[in-house]
Amino acid sequence: MMRRPRTTTAKVAEKRDMDSDVSISESVSSDEDVDDWRPSEPKPKARSRAAKAPAAAAAAAAAKRPAKPKEPKAPKPPKAPKVPKVPKPRAPRKPAAEPKTKVPKVLKDSGEPVLAGKKRKISDEANKDDNVANNQKVKQTDCPEGESGQSVKMKEERVSFIVSDAHQAGGPAGQGSSLAGLRPKKEEVEEEDFTFGVPCQKKQKTSGACLGRPTALPSSEAHGLRNELNMNWDLKELLSTLTCVDRWVCSNIVGLLQEENTVPFMVRYRKEMINHMDADAVRDVQMIYEELRCLAKKTQTVVQTLKKDGVLTPELEQNLRSSRSADELDHVYSPYKKGSKLTKARRAKALGLEAAALAVMDTPHTLDLRSWVTPGTEGLSSVEEVATGVEHILADMIAKDPETLAYVKTLCENSFVTIQSSVSKSALKEKEQEKSGPQQKKNKDIDKFHLYLDFTCNIQRIQPHQTLAINRGENLKILTVKVNIPDRLKNDFTSWCINNRWRPRTCGKEELRAIIKNAVEDSYKRLILPFLTRSYRTKLTTAAEKESIAMFVRNLRQRLLVCPVRGCVIMGVDPGFRHGCKLAVLSPTSQILHTDVVYLHNAGNQREADKLRHLMIKYSCAKVVIGNGTACRETESVFADLISRGCFHPLDVSYCITSEAGASIYSVSPEAVKELPDMDPNHRSAVSIGRRVQDPLAELVKIDPKHIGIGTYQHDVSAGALKAALDGVVQECVSFVGVDINICSETLMRHVAGLNAGRARNISEWREQKGPFNNREQLKLVKGMGPKTYQQCAGFIRINPQTIRSGNSSPRPAPEKPAAKKAKGKTGVNVPTSFNPLDQTCIHPESYHVAQRFLALVGGTADQIGSAGLRQCVESKVRAGGVEELAKTLDSTPETLKLIIDGLTQPPSFDIRQNFGQADFKRGIVSMSDLQVGAVLTGRVDNTALFGAFVDIGVGRPGLIHKSSITLDKLPASQRRRSLALGPGERVEVRVLNVDAQRGRIGLDLIRILQ
Repeated sequence: MMRRPRTTTAKVAEKRDMDSDVSISESVSSDEDVDDWRPSEPKPKARSRAAKAPAAAAAAAAAKRPAKPKEPKAPKPPKAPKVPKVPKPRAPRKPAAEPKTKVPKVLKDSGEPVLAGKKRKISDEANKDDNVANNQKVKQTDCPEGESGQSVKMKEERVSFIVSDAHQAGGPAGQGSSLAGLRPKKEEVEEEDFTFGVPCQKKQKTSGACLGRPTALPSSEAHGLRNELNMNWDLKELLSTLTCVDRWVCSNIVGLLQEENTVPFMVRYRKEMINHMDADAVRDVQMIYEELRCLAKKTQTVVQTLKKDGVLTPELEQNLRSSRSADELDHVYSPYKKGSKLTKARRAKALGLEAAALAVMDTPHTLDLRSWVTPGTEGLSSVEEVATGVEHILADMIAKDPETLAYVKTLCENSFVTIQSSVSKSALKEKEQEKSGPQQKKNKDIDKFHLYLDFTCNIQRIQPHQTLAINRGENLKILTVKVNIPDRLKNDFTSWCINNRWRPRTCGKEELRAIIKNAVEDSYKRLILPFLTRSYRTKLTTAAEKESIAMFVRNLRQRLLVCPVRGCVIMGVDPGFRHGCKLAVLSPTSQILHTDVVYLHNAGNQREADKLRHLMIKYSCAKVVIGNGTACRETESVFADLISRGCFHPLDVSYCITSEAGASIYSVSPEAVKELPDMDPNHRSAVSIGRRVQDPLAELVKIDPKHIGIGTYQHDVSAGALKAALDGVVQECVSFVGVDINICSETLMRHVAGLNAGRARNISEWREQKGPFNNREQLKLVKGMGPKTYQQCAGFIRINPQTIRSGNSSPRPAPEKPAAKKAKGKTGVNVPTSFNPLDQTCIHPESYHVAQRFLALVGGTADQIGSAGLRQCVESKVRAGGVEELAKTLDSTPETLKLIIDGLTQPPSFDIRQNFGQADFKRGIVSMSDLQVGAVLTGRVDNTALFGAFVDIGVGRPGLIHKSSITLDKLPASQRRRSLALGPGERVEVRVLNVDAQRGRIGLDLIRILQ
């Protein structure tokens, strides 16, 4: 399951957490490169540049900081494991003289490194910062009930460390010291051996953790990230709050992402660490995690900018680092932005009135505003001006006070807040002008928003598609949008501020109480109300965009996982009027047999029909795929008429309609030119249309997902977030389906988890030069394939023995096949050249030794994979012992064993897309005029939007099932948790509610989903 871990030196960083004292350890090893597969020569341990020394020596080292470093000394031998080193007191020193991180000691037990990092004891709370830099007493503690901070088994990657079983048994380890700002140090001690033949060290067994749950990975990356964020909130706690995911799961996901694991790899091979979350949920956590990192980075930039400008105060920095969203950060930072007008509060502070404002709250009985009057100075020339300046300062303090903002948000949550849209004055003015052409176009745009010209909705009930429509209308200057907050909220807020939060400490004069009241009212009207409006609009837009992107993701997944139509010749048809219908005849393996053009819609089309019949009979083509673009309906009528007249006898011909979205873009793309260099672009479109039914996944990955024609409001959501989500679901689908590395295209290969365009090109070149891959191990010979890349992609790559034989039989330019490849910076690695039957399954190479032991346990062999006999043996063994007990016997986890059982019992040709529907082929045609209200029909979902699902019922126009008709009682239990529960490709039974022939609209009611 796990490759043999390499031994590295580690730096231990101990940082005191707010909730518990946790020792966080960091170990940094060399980066992944082409040398990673070569065993490294042993190197002596390097000593840290500044070792622990007495205070005088440290001060001397500080004075010599710019000079060259000291000569390294021999590393200290490890001390007795059970004699912890007591920290020595030291004199205060300058930051420049703080010691560097000390290299911890490493114990050996059965060849496995041991590093202990548990709770530490701190003798003096006042010296916490100094203790962080000193060696701490580290002790192993048992896991108490209700605590999840215990040590766990972890995986070791490029930047990580290993905690062995000896550590969990309570064996102490070396001690180390750390600074707040750690700098990684690369050191190699022993040779690396990336084999997967040793027991797994990375799996977190849920049953072995406190309360039956795995704990967060105590990786060094987490500590480095916390130092990098430098915010006043805990990343994992906030991430758990925002995503509604358990904290330990968020901790594990963050650790896995830091180690550059892909989402498909985590979902399939790290299930127990992510609590069996699906890919969409993991991507949600990943997206919010990246947003928080961006927020922390932006905050740091703002702090540096304000510090450079000389306006940064400790209170301002505290408010900035406490921001939990970009809106909160902007609310605090906006008054200090360059180019913005000097705020009223800053002008008053520049006049020196901040002390007076503080006195109003702290010592009002001693404050006399007349003493602040300075005749001839603007803003201080009268008592009224002084009072106004004090009010502005207090208003600014109130608007930025976290407790005050939290209270007013609570009031809003309990109030009836609405969002209102109405037609804008400029749109009304243009609507009155009826003459010019552009004005008429504007009027048409106004008509599109007729639902929102006088629209009011509760802020908690508005639908995502309504939010996006309102935003679009506002951007087009057609709608005016505002958020209505009840007036009584202002009264409640003012009363609370005056009597509670902003009540003076002592009794003051009446005029001072009036100043506080005016400041509260001014703060609410001028600062807090606009902030609340912006917050509501931002939250609504963010939620709507998230739901829209989720809809895109679901639709794309359904479209990519449509079951392929294999084993038959298919004719792809790109319909057209003037330029004819382009044809492409494809073999069962998607090879192009013939391309042509027929003019079915011109006079004398009988000759063209005979030509079409000749091609169909010549290539024994009984399946026709017609694109749904221009002339689709007319072309469908021609084929339906020819089929009804028996023109293709003796062939039983049928046809289907498929989406041709993106086919024209693909036909002129560089990838299409490279794949089909000598073909007319129009014929390339016909080839693409035919291949979309033969193998939808392999063909649609060639097209940018946003051009496939799925989802709604594509241009109203964040382009970056949409692209990242769609690219992620493409990677997920390609990886879970798996690719045959010896026949798949380079375009498909680059979407496998862990691979990219460069690595896919290297694999393709290796395959062309050396022949087909005989096993997964040979991937290590490919340039750029390091241990991390191999780990991420190996489980999703298949080696099919049939393609090996066909590849070996085909001629190659270089017939000789060396056993090892020599590339730039990479020495040849000896790998087996024989075929491994496990390489055609979903079992990861890190689990091969478990699979072999399981086969021996059930009395089978790897050559029996997928056979009925082996399946029967496995099922009987599982019934007798149970998965949990078998996993304990094999020293594995239930999740890994379940995956092994699936891989051994599924036939080698198993495809997860078998559970999805195929394209619907038909022989007749129905028109929209044939529909009657109340008729019950069957159809297939073509696309889904935030307001409903569009269903193709075979009349040339899709019908709409409104979301109000998609109720829980009509859905199978497995689909009741999804927001809309329908996706492209699903077969449904519907009833016709209404037919609007003039507008081309069909209203449908969902009866049930056909399984």
